[in-house]
Amino acid sequence: MFEYFPGNYVWNLGVVATLNSGGLIDEVDRACRPIKEAAQRGEDAGTADFLAAWTALTDQLVGQAEEAEAAGHTRTARQLYARATNYLCQAERMQSASAPGRLDTYRRVLSLQEKAFAPGVSRVEIPYEGTTLPAYFSAAPVDGPAPVMIMWNGLDSTKEHMYSSGHWEELAARGISCLMVDCPGSGEALRLQGLTARVDTEAWASACVDYLVGRSDVDSSRIGLVGWSLGGYYAPRAAAFEKRLALVVAWGANHDWGAVQRRRLEREGERPVPHYWEHVLWVWGHDDLTEFIDFADAVNLDGVVEKIDVPFLICHGENDRQIPLAYAHRSYEQATASPRRDLRIFTPAEGATEHIGLDHLPHVSSYVADWVADVFEGR
Repeated sequence: MFEYFPGNYVWNLGVVATLNSGGLIDEVDRACRPIKEAAQRGEDAGTADFLAAWTALTDQLVGQAEEAEAAGHTRTARQLYARATNYLCQAERMQSASAPGRLDTYRRVLSLQEKAFAPGVSRVEIPYEGTTLPAYFSAAPVDGPAPVMIMWNGLDSTKEHMYSSGHWEELAARGISCLMVDCPGSGEALRLQGLTARVDTEAWASACVDYLVGRSDVDSSRIGLVGWSLGGYYAPRAAAFEKRLALVVAWGANHDWGAVQRRRLEREGERPVPHYWEHVLWVWGHDDLTEFIDFADAVNLDGVVEKIDVPFLICHGENDRQIPLAYAHRSYEQATASPRRDLRIFTPAEGATEHIGLDHLPHVSSYVADWVADVFEGR
C-alpha cells in the first residue's frame, strides 16, 4: 500500500482511499505536506491538523467550483464539488466523535455532495421505525424497471464515501441501479439522527426492500445487497433472514467482528480509524467498553451464513491487516445453502490486497459489478 505517512497505517489508509475514490495526487500532496510531522505523533494525535489542512484544500476547490458555476461550466463545477466532498468527508472521518465542530463539518459534506451529484442520482429517505434512513439513489439509464443493488457501508464510512467510490457508476453502466444507504450506526443516520447499529441487520434490510418494491423503476425480483468492511457482517446477516433479496456480496469478510475487537484490545491487527474505541462505542450506542466487548461477541456469522439461500460472493484482500483472511474462508465454507457461492481473494501481485481493496478499489468494484450483472442475468 502507498504510504504517504510512513508508519501511520490509519492515516495512510485515508490517503489511499481518497486517491482511489477520485482524489488527485497533486491536491492530496498539497494537503498532506504541512501535516507530515503531525502524522509522526501517532494515529490519534494531530487529527485536528488533518482536518484543517484538508479543509483548506476543500475551500480552494469550492471557490473554483463557484467560479465555474458562475461561468456556466456545470460539468467542471460538479467535478470540483465531487473532489471537495471526497476530501472533506475523509477528513471528517478521522476526527474523534466528540471533536468540536464535527457535526458542522459533516453538514457541509452533505451540502457539497448534493452539488456534486451526477445526472440520475438523487437523495431519498427510506422509512424506518418511525424515522428514515438517508440514502442516495442512482437510477440506471435503462427503459423500464431495473435491477438494483443496495449498498451498505461499514464502521466509519458514509454514503458519501460510497458515492465517491464510483461503484454506483459501474453498476449503472451494466444497467443496474444502486441505493447507497447510511445504515444505523453510520453517516448521517448516526450523526444527525442518533440511530445506532444493531446485531439484527435484517431490520434495516427489510426497510430498504420495502422502499424499493414501492418504486416503479425497480425490478423487485432482482434486488441485491452489498456491504463493505463491517458491512461484510451486516449484509450476510441480512440476507440470511430477509428472503426477498436475490443475491448478497460481502466486500471484505467480517465473519467474527466480536473476536476482532478482542484482538484490538491486545493491539493485534490494525484499526480503521483514529480515536478507535470512542468511535466504536458511539456507533453501537454503548458507554462502557467492558460491557461492549461482551456484547460484540454477538456480531458473528456462525450459524447465520448457513441460512443464506441466494448467490453469495465473498471478496477479501490477502493482506488485509484489519480482518483476518481466515474469516473469508469461514464464511465461504459455512454458506452451504447458497446455490452459488464464490470466494475471490485479491493478491499483492494484482493489488486490492488491503482492507476492502482500498489500495486498488476500482479493481474490486469492477469485479463485484461484473459478478452482480452475471447473476442478475443468469450467466
